[in-house]
Amino acid sequence: MGWDNWNAFGCSVSESLLLSQARLISSLGLRDIGYEYVVLDDCWSSGRDANGSLIADATKFPRGMAAVAQEIHAMGLKFGMYSSAGKYTCGMYEGSLGHEQSDAHTFASWGVDYLKYDNCYNQGQAGNQLLSYTRYKAMSDALLSTGREMLYSLCNWGEDFPWNWGSTISNSWRISGDVYDSFDRPDDRCPCDGPDAFNCELPGFHCSILNIINKASFIVSKAQPGAWNDLDILTVGLGGMTDAEYVTHFSLWAAAKSPLLTGADFTKITPKTLSIFSNAAVVAVNQDPQGSSAARRWHKTLANDTNQWGSPSQQQMWSGSLNSTTGDENDMVVILINGASTAQKMEATLQDIFIDSGTGNTAPQVKMAWEVRDLWAYRMTDNEARYIISNNNTVGYNGTSYYYNATKTSYAEGLQNKEELLLGKMISTVKPSGTVTATVDRHGAAMFRLRAVPTGKAEKREL
Repeated sequence: MGWDNWNAFGCSVSESLLLSQARLISSLGLRDIGYEYVVLDDCWSSGRDANGSLIADATKFPRGMAAVAQEIHAMGLKFGMYSSAGKYTCGMYEGSLGHEQSDAHTFASWGVDYLKYDNCYNQGQAGNQLLSYTRYKAMSDALLSTGREMLYSLCNWGEDFPWNWGSTISNSWRISGDVYDSFDRPDDRCPCDGPDAFNCELPGFHCSILNIINKASFIVSKAQPGAWNDLDILTVGLGGMTDAEYVTHFSLWAAAKSPLLTGADFTKITPKTLSIFSNAAVVAVNQDPQGSSAARRWHKTLANDTNQWGSPSQQQMWSGSLNSTTGDENDMVVILINGASTAQKMEATLQDIFIDSGTGNTAPQVKMAWEVRDLWAYRMTDNEARYIISNNNTVGYNGTSYYYNATKTSYAEGLQNKEELLLGKMISTVKPSGTVTATVDRHGAAMFRLRAVPTGKAEKREL
């Protein structure tokens, strides 16, 4: 979890930008919620010195990168940087292809904790899995040789199927072309659109949220604790989507266990944006100790409903296993996504939710009763979030305690302690062989945690 400057600032990077955003991450309470990495993206260097070592642009970073890293560390945050497994970066700055050992040791000497490693100008060293694996492994080996712990994030846009090999050399790998701030707008520069998209040979860019969700649905099983499918930087807060669309975006990224790197400008953050980033119950799903990605169980194309681009609208249901908070059966996350042009009543049967444990009524979980907990019920109100923004801190926060401090109590410990803010608000109980039902906003998502009801516990009401 953290922040990357690219979505909001592109190449307009500097020491002052990083430090000012880092201070806001801390003062707005986002550091304590879990956003710990401050990642400098492309366009930061001015080439190499006589020894072949990378040089930071002296105008943008007058005190050098080590000084920036030191200040970020002093705030209790971690420092991330960017390079490319090519001759140049995507912004046409010096790349690291052929300089892996030298650059890795430079990053380590600067105090870097995270490396985003891109794919531009790769000199044709791609086209099959072994070529791409070998090129990216060179930097993996170089980082390990430094002796400094650095998170290694592959950004090769899903080219050559990194989910098949990325877990052996890295901590995360991008699964598609670059995201942009649209829920479902098709773009020819991001091919393989639609709910049946898979094995896309041209990742492209300008990929909508729904495009990436659809691509992720086929490969969620490739992720594991410490090695994750990366669905790209969050666009929440950039202004191109509705609040309901941003809720869907954040919910799916969290449930798929994608890294949660925000891309917003915190000097312009709105109450609704802060309340999405701060929703502890959804972040707890992302940070769940079990580390199991949710999977799409079904999708439906609505023949009589199209989006503004003329494409048929979609509805989807995702579910996935979570660490048990009852000491018995694992909890379950359930997400209903409504891509229709109007609000819709949607349903998810226990048979579909627990399909991995058996078809029909054979899954033992289908024969059980379950608490249904709304994971967006404790979202901060606009007034509560506005208080934090206006005062530029959470000290003296007078809200209803919808703010979670994970630096004091980890998500794993908080879940074990059954903290209501992480479990979500209990809204009903679904009986054996029953159905979870919700009315979902246009382009919105309903997100629930199911918890097993112990035998003999009184049920509150049915859905």
